[in-house]
Amino acid sequence: MDRLGHLLDTSAPLLRRVDEVLSAAGAPPGHPVWPELRRVRLLPGDAVRAVAALRPAGLADAARELHADADTYAEVADSLPPPGGWSGDAAGAYDDARRRAATHLSGAPDSLDARLAATAELAEALVDWMEQTRADLAGSLADALGSTAAVTLSTDGPIDPAACPQVLAAAEIGQRVLRTIRERYDAVADLLHSSAELAEARPAPPRSRS
Repeated sequence: MDRLGHLLDTSAPLLRRVDEVLSAAGAPPGHPVWPELRRVRLLPGDAVRAVAALRPAGLADAARELHADADTYAEVADSLPPPGGWSGDAAGAYDDARRRAATHLSGAPDSLDARLAATAELAEALVDWMEQTRADLAGSLADALGSTAAVTLSTDGPIDPAACPQVLAAAEIGQRVLRTIRERYDAVADLLHSSAELAEARPAPPRSRS
């Protein structure tokens, strides 16, 4: 279990109180928590739980499998036998088809093994992003738990929208947590945009004409 996993239970009462205050009383006009709420579109507690649901270990396993599959395609391409002692039109047609199949499988910029390897590298980048996101959020939660704002919100009970200290405290913690999450999701948006071509369909290799 990483640091975020250890902090989830500890921070749950504080996050629940932050969500209750923001839901009941909002935040002061112009407070920087507002743009973060609009960008993330979740209350701080829900946003934290969404990050906590990220499972980098499973994606790391998938990346290893993709690398193995890419190696398999390369091995299959290398194993396609040449015509050998054949000659004539049939041998030439077979060799053309063999070369096209081998190129489709491996060795070309858009071959199957290259696309699998690129997908594996994307998965590895996402694993790094998940781990860093969880670590950054854990740091923000630790800071929030030790803040004076957390002390202000430590008393349960009815929420008074006019209770300015509580409203400010909830807005401060909410802004701190949501900013961290928003910054990390902006980073992954850039990563996914740069790899969008991996989602584009590629045509199968042309068949030889008989």
